[in-house]
Amino acid sequence: MALTQLFIHPLKSCRGNAVDSARVTAQGLLDDRVWLAARPGGQFISARSHPAMLRIIVSHHADGSWCFSAPGMPDLCTDSTRFTQRVPATVWKSGFTALSGDDNADRWLSQYLGETLQLLWLGDSTRQQKTGSDMLSFADGYPYLLISEASLADLNQRLDSAVSMRHFRPNLVVNDSFAFEEDEWRSIRIGDIEFDVVSRCTRCILTTVDPDSAIPHPQRQPLATLIDYRRFDEGVCFGVNVVARNSGTLRLGDAVTVLESAVAFD
Repeated sequence: MALTQLFIHPLKSCRGNAVDSARVTAQGLLDDRVWLAARPGGQFISARSHPAMLRIIVSHHADGSWCFSAPGMPDLCTDSTRFTQRVPATVWKSGFTALSGDDNADRWLSQYLGETLQLLWLGDSTRQQKTGSDMLSFADGYPYLLISEASLADLNQRLDSAVSMRHFRPNLVVNDSFAFEEDEWRSIRIGDIEFDVVSRCTRCILTTVDPDSAIPHPQRQPLATLIDYRRFDEGVCFGVNVVARNSGTLRLGDAVTVLESAVAFD
């Protein structure tokens, strides 16, 4: 079993960047979900309500600059050092502070998405993870989302039209042999990094939006199919949330070892 895909999403709800390697921190992959689109009071928005966000591409350059591109818009380049004003921010029920400071970036985001918005930088936010005292990025609740290729293959066998892994916005993708065996894992090692598996990941309407066109599926697929066979007490689940025990670098092809599992898979 091996790590087959790695994704970083610099802006919460933007297009994911597929990478060959990534730095692991307690907070998440380096540069993952470090930017946030928010209304003036700090309430976040996402592609759940603004599907066009899925077409925003964000790149981080060697000189430290960040560049944002989107259909029909001029490219925007900014620098995190411009973001010095501490302001309130909210992701779901989690309230904390983030940094604002680039009026041009605010105008760019507002023009593209059609309402008054601000671009926020994570900076040294003190937002905490749901489990433990480690800090968290602008992710929904956990620093890492892992999905297996076998689970996606199982889902696609049930669909009239296959969906891609990008519909589910994972950070880590592995090529295990049994669909949904990740549900039973308690801890794993990928390369030199150990992870605790803390929960199944509940899924929402965002899974029904095409990650390339940003158009919702008319029959609400694949969520409608997942509801039929992946409904649990906590909700409709696909993939698992994990937290890192140590830091280091992950690379495509790294071996994946299950350290502890509730069920043995042969």
